[in-house]
Formats: sequence, C-alpha cells, structure tokens
Amino acid sequence: QIDMSNKRANMAYVGDKPWHGLGQELTENASLEVWKKESGMNWEIKDSPIMFSTGEGNSIYKGERVLFRGDTNQELSIVSDSYKVVQPEEVLDFFQDLVTLQGMKLSTAGVLYGGRRFWALADTGRAAEVLGKDHVKGMLLLTTSCDGTLATNAMFTTVRVVCNNTLSLALQGDKTGRSRVTHRSVFD
Repeated sequence: QIDMSNKRANMAYVGDKPWHGLGQELTENASLEVWKKESGMNWEIKDSPIMFSTGEGNSIYKGERVLFRGDTNQELSIVSDSYKVVQPEEVLDFFQDLVTLQGMKLSTAGVLYGGRRFWALADTGRAAEVLGKDHVKGMLLLTTSCDGTLATNAMFTTVRVVCNNTLSLALQGDKTGRSRVTHRSVFD
C-alpha cells in the first residue's frame, strides 16, 4: 500500500533497508526538507465543494467537500465541512524540535494508499536489551489519515514502521501514553 504516485515508492528511511526493499535511503542528518521530498510528503491536501448536475445546471452539495492531492489532483476522500485536515508536512514538522533540541533521529516516513495515510517515526535514543540478546529501540510515531479511517495518533512504540502492515501492528499496541486527536479538532 506504499504510495507510488510519482513513479517511485514514497517512503524514506535511515539505516537498514525495509523488508520490502522499497524507499529512499537517507543519511542520519538529513534535513526535514529532504525527508519531505524523499518520503513523498511534499504536497498539500486541497479541498473543493462537491458539485452535481441537475440537468438544468450545476448545484453544490452542501455540508461535504472532496479532498484531493494538490500535486496530482487525485481524489482522496469526501469529508464533512467540519473535518480538520492534517497536512503531510505537518507530520514531519511535528518532529522539528524533538530532532534539533531533544536528540531524536528520524527513522522512517512515508505515504500510504495514494496519500490517504502518512506517518513519520523517530528513534528516541532509548533502547533496552531483552534477555541479553535482543536490542529493542524506543520509537515515537506520528500518523494520520485524510479519509476518516484514522485519527492523528502520537505514540511510543518498538515497531519500526515501514509500510501499512507495520503501521497496523504499531497501532494495535499498548494504548496507554498515546495521544489521539480526532479530525474534528485542529492538530497542534
């Protein structure tokens, strides 16, 4: 389900290549602008009223609007007028201070389902050894959708998110300590 709208896998990572072999490998100190471009998150969600033809002219369907990609004009979803959009770049911008001031390092970021979902994941710098053999990293995940299927979620996880399967696995994890903002509120 990784987005391929610009004829490449819209996913970026640092470190080990993801199991699916897709995405752009970045250096550990890549800027947020590079992350936005290489993960395919450098576009904007736009909206338009929904129109229909009555045979006597066009009318606007009130109360709902269509969301679409500003770069490809591909429709993403139909939402109510009260739906609050989180832009792809906002997901990466969330990590700005955490990366520059708190020492976190972006690990993966990407776009799913043609732009309907996107995520970014940062290594917190904290890790643990399990049974003296397994090295488990603490990660901070921020993910959202623009089709109403997922609220904006910020959460700690040990899952390295690289695709929809691993995102689903991370979201099934412990819900304590998760911050969740519905699309009826402005994400800030």
